[in-house]
Amino acid sequence: VDMGIYEADDFLSLLQKGDRDRILEIAYKLSEIQRGTQIINTAADRASKVVFALKTYARYDSSEKMVQSNITQGIETVLTLYQNNLKHGVEVIRNFAKIPPVPCYVDQLNQVWTNLIHNALQAMENKGTLTLEILEEGKYIKVSVTDSGKGIPTEIMPKIFTPFFTTKPPGEGSGLGLDIVKKILDKHRGKIEAASVPGTTTFTVFLPVNFHETIS
Repeated sequence: VDMGIYEADDFLSLLQKGDRDRILEIAYKLSEIQRGTQIINTAADRASKVVFALKTYARYDSSEKMVQSNITQGIETVLTLYQNNLKHGVEVIRNFAKIPPVPCYVDQLNQVWTNLIHNALQAMENKGTLTLEILEEGKYIKVSVTDSGKGIPTEIMPKIFTPFFTTKPPGEGSGLGLDIVKKILDKHRGKIEAASVPGTTTFTVFLPVNFHETIS
């Protein structure tokens, strides 16, 4: 098991040889190399996520041009990227109303959906119900992302949009995700709200249908 071998039948003939001790020694060394490689790959993956977050934090106001875009389509695209996570224990509920196109920076707004959906899946440990709601309310579009995770403690709710604040284990998060989301929405003259009770957390994004109107 330590070597990652769970079916020993194929290797019994090797263990019956006179030099089995040498074979086992080599096998253990190879398994140690494999574990070391996995640790390095995991560390590199975590580091790349932090670097990406830092770059985005520093340069979120790129030269991307604002266009009229379909928010629903953008969210569906993000869900497709997480399809592998969703198909193993996550039920996705879509409450999507028909809405008009919204003036936005498409790539940046897609990053908002990516961050919120990613956080929701992590909060549920990839098992539970992810509810997405899109509707038009007066002069703005409202997008809600709700997860069935354990919830956010009341005492840390005021801090969740603070740069570098995170409740995740070391290496698991940069603490920049929600701050980046807020900055992007500020650029869109929108806003984000969060509500959480044990068993349910909802992040709600408000975007103006008319970019020249600011949501208070």
